[in-house]
Order: sequence, then C-alpha cells, then structure tokens
Amino acid sequence: MFLLWKIGSLSFEESTYGYIIREEKVFKGNNYKNGMIQIKTEGEKVSNGESIFRYYSNGEEELNKQISDLDEKINQALEESGTSLRDADVFNLEKKIETTLDELIGVNDLEKQEEFLKKIDSYITKKANIAGDLSPEGSYVKNLINQRNELKNKVNENSEIINTDMAGVISYRVDGCEDILGVNDFSYLNTDLLNNLKFDVGTTIPQSSECAKILNNFFCYIACPISSEKAMEAKVGDKVTLRLSNSIEIPSTIEYIVDEDDSDSRIIVFKIKDNVEDLIEFRKISFEIIWWNYSGLKISNQAIQEENDLSYVYRNKAGYSEKVLVKVLRQNDIYSIVTNYSKEELEELGFTNDEIEKMPQIKIYDEINISK
Repeated sequence: MFLLWKIGSLSFEESTYGYIIREEKVFKGNNYKNGMIQIKTEGEKVSNGESIFRYYSNGEEELNKQISDLDEKINQALEESGTSLRDADVFNLEKKIETTLDELIGVNDLEKQEEFLKKIDSYITKKANIAGDLSPEGSYVKNLINQRNELKNKVNENSEIINTDMAGVISYRVDGCEDILGVNDFSYLNTDLLNNLKFDVGTTIPQSSECAKILNNFFCYIACPISSEKAMEAKVGDKVTLRLSNSIEIPSTIEYIVDEDDSDSRIIVFKIKDNVEDLIEFRKISFEIIWWNYSGLKISNQAIQEENDLSYVYRNKAGYSEKVLVKVLRQNDIYSIVTNYSKEELEELGFTNDEIEKMPQIKIYDEINISK
C-alpha cells in the first residue's frame, strides 16, 4: 500500500476559557443618579482632557422641550427666508439630518437610537449656528437662534461634564472588576478570586447609565485557569496563537504564570495586541490555544519506522522500495510533519561524507509505503 506524499500542516490545540484584564479607569461624577448623556460614543477613541459624557441637569427635560420648539421655528423661518440663507453647508446638514432620520426608522435598539438622535441634534445645532452667522442682527431668525443658544448654555451650565485624564477608548460597559483585575502586577491572581467573579462565558457586559471607563486599546491580557499537560509545561515568554470565538487567530505571548500550592492546575496570563477592541464588551470568553502549528511534508505515522533512534520511510521508486531517512519535526496521534536532515545534522549523527552523498532525499509527491 502506498501513500502519495503531500504538503500539509499539524497543530496542537485545546479549548478553554479566560478572563479579560485591561488597563482601564472608571470615571464617575457626583450627579450619577441623574442619568447621563454620552458625549463620546461606545468604542470611540478619545484624547487626554476630552469631555466624554455629562449628567442630566435639574429641569433639563423642560429646557430641551423649549429647544425643540425653537428648532421648529428656526427651520420654518429658514424655509420662508428664500435663497439668502440657502448656504451650501446648511444644505448639506439638512441632507445629513434627512439621511439620519431615514436610518433611524425601524431601529429598535435603544443604544443605537440614542446614537442617531445625538447625531441629529449635532447637525441641527451646526445648522442653527451657520444660519445665525448668515442672518443680520435683529432679524427674526437671529433672535430665535440667540434664544436657542441661551437655553443650550443653561443646559450645559447646570449639568456635570466629565473629562478624561487618559487617552484610549471609551466604554460604558462597566462591570465592577476594573479595580479588581489590574495589569501592573499579576501576583494577586488565584483560582478562588477568578471563581468568585460571577460571569458567564461570552455574556455581554451591559452599558451603565451612571459611569464610563477609558481603556488602553493597544493591548490586554487573558487570565486562563488551566491544567492540561501542555499548559503545565508552558513557560513565561512562550509564543502561542489564540483563536477567538469568531475564528480570528491572534498572536499571543505568555506574560505571567501563577502556580498555586497544592494545585494540579495553574493560571496562565496571555498578552495580546491584536483585536483588543473586539473584546471590550466581554469579561469572560471562550477561546482555543494553538500551542504549536507546523507546515511541511505531511505523512501518516504508519509509514514511519524507527531504527536506532532514527526515523525512516520506504519510498516506491520505479517499482522498488527505497529506504529514506527523515527528520520528524512534529507529530500527533495520526500524522507527522517531516523534512530532510541538513548535511551538518547528518555529520553530527555520524554519517560519512560518502554516505551523505549517496543518501536519498524525500520530496513532494513521492509514493510512500505504509507498512504498519
């Protein structure tokens, strides 16, 4: 029986779960019971010192109603003003308002509705400001816009605006673990601490209406309690690949290992730098660890024979069986990835120059005899 030699790959993988640990800071003001308005939306990048959200002020609902009424009057006045105020920027903003209103139709997600409404309010404010600049002092439109600006100022003056003192990505998904799971020193990690974090795998963290956080989007960590043989052999600095639940594979490095006394498992902390923002909404995830992955000449283990601690295969050549020495790179229960030894390696194994010169080399598409 013969096997056609081919290029293939082998990997050693295992499924597990872990807890995401980030560099993150929670921001919460004094008026958190009032409810909040997002200035920066979920996942948006922010700079140090930027305003990220604000709390509702007392009486804001009535002020917003008055602003909305003024918006209608301003819009009607602009319609009746003729071409003098039909500035190109005003026209473009009106188109954006119409487009956003069309997009809003049929949206049931409250978070997305808020995002659309925030855009519309921003466009209306910009439109009013442009119209105000184009309107002569003392005109009806100018007076309406001045009234609107006064009301907007009252809203902002009476509300608490929260600014960030760090750059990063904003998230309103605050779960209370931000001060428990730190990144500066992982020696605090232990199995009991992780087990007491009551999270289900893959559950989305709900958005808070009281606070927000800024997180470092350049890297994060995954703390994984694990007891497999391969995990127990792992060392700090080892490089592996993690496959997320969406099938994306990302490179990772083992940053820290916690070995607890009287335990047959350990906690491995993986560091990742790719797809960090895809994990913002989760704290506990499932994933696969790809401990190693080799590509090359792939053959059934049944074709390999051992002689004096060396591996051989028998190749069919012109109807004759030819013995070929091979170097096994990686092996699982069924297949092996093999290659040819280099001249230097063969010399180290004790072969003479004459033997090396006559030694056959394995090649792709060779027919290999399965002898077992």
